[in-house]
Amino acid sequence: MKRSKKGEKTDEYVRQILEALQGYTALNASAKIDVYRYNPASIRIRIVDPGFKGLNKVEREEQVWKILEKLPDDTQQEISILLLLTPEEKKTSFLSLEFDDRARSRL
Repeated sequence: MKRSKKGEKTDEYVRQILEALQGYTALNASAKIDVYRYNPASIRIRIVDPGFKGLNKVEREEQVWKILEKLPDDTQQEISILLLLTPEEKKTSFLSLEFDDRARSRL
């Protein structure tokens, strides 16, 4: 599970999300997870999992939100992007590129 890029600090909300998502990786060992704070009001999450193949967006979200909904409300409210992709989709997703080469927030 990827925590953050070198030099980035992991705040308490990001830490809570990462800890919660360990439950997902325990059941889906092939999944790759990236979580980072984009700005003071926004945390972004990307999960790349071969197990998403054949599932629509709603089915994918249901799997992940079963875990995230256990987080405190204030932590959940920090999540602005939940990107759930197969490895093949990662290659063509423009938003996924943002996780690999993060732009700085203007906030």
